[in-house]
Amino acid sequence: MGNDTAAIDAFISRWQGREGGQERANYSMFLTELCLTLGLPVPDPAGATTEDNDYVFERMVKDFLPDGSAASRRIDLYKRGSFVLEAKQSRLKGLAKAPSYQPGLFPDTQPERRGIRSATAGWDVLMRNARSQAEGYARALPVDHGWPPFSWSATSAM
Repeated sequence: MGNDTAAIDAFISRWQGREGGQERANYSMFLTELCLTLGLPVPDPAGATTEDNDYVFERMVKDFLPDGSAASRRIDLYKRGSFVLEAKQSRLKGLAKAPSYQPGLFPDTQPERRGIRSATAGWDVLMRNARSQAEGYARALPVDHGWPPFSWSATSAM
């Protein structure tokens, strides 16, 4: 598609305001379509050899526990040398799963509505938890992968 306004508007229209969807059911489709809309390469199919999975959904990592055991965990989307992405379906109390309000980048873009402070606080907690989860995945990556320059949490109107 490329990075054109019509494609971006179509992507936003398709995904904005979706309610009732499930994170697991939608995040890979959402992110694949986002890549296509922006003219970026889509993730590779995952292979049986985890070490070869450098740009995939559900990249497995081993999290070693204090008792010496290991737990298998999965990164929602991983690109070696670029990022760890943890997708989240927001579920704010009293609002739809995907809130109609997410904090804007600039203060003057934020609406004046009753209850927005609690919605923003809940969204902030969701993002902090997702970031912490993404950072845990980054620590579980093989040492030779290095620390990803970007650990990202994403919510959408999925």
